Amino acid sequence: MSTHFAKRLYPAVDAADKEGCRPDFAVVLYPGHLSLGAALWDAKQGPKKFVVPHPPNADTHVSLNPDLHVTSQTPPTFLLQAEDDHVDSVDDSLAYYIALKKAGVPVEMHLYAQGGHAFGLRRTKFPITGWPQLVEAWLKTIGMTSE
Repeated sequence: MSTHFAKRLYPAVDAADKEGCRPDFAVVLYPGHLSLGAALWDAKQGPKKFVVPHPPNADTHVSLNPDLHVTSQTPPTFLLQAEDDHVDSVDDSLAYYIALKKAGVPVEMHLYAQGGHAFGLRRTKFPITGWPQLVEAWLKTIGMTSE
């Protein structure tokens, strides 16, 4: 079947192919492996060690993993994490926040003292439980939802 014939059969597909695939926003909860420190730790794990290229004076806590590329086209982002997360360091959120700010990407970050890791949507005794309402308010402020 010729390409010309196929395009005439599927105009909706052709129109969809012209649309971008960039998300309108991102909601990032307890992110991991975003900081340079996490990347360096990952490089030492397992049987296949690898080198993470980075400037020798880079702050491993707040520098972004060099495999991640944040640009001005990165979607507006909501970051949320508990400081007592024993799986993923709060440094990952901080590194990503700094990279987003440097790229001029709208970002909102909430750090809570308690909540641990993988709190998700289940109710807990900690204030972090109210995070879905914060996301709703943020989505309104960036114009994704209306009153």
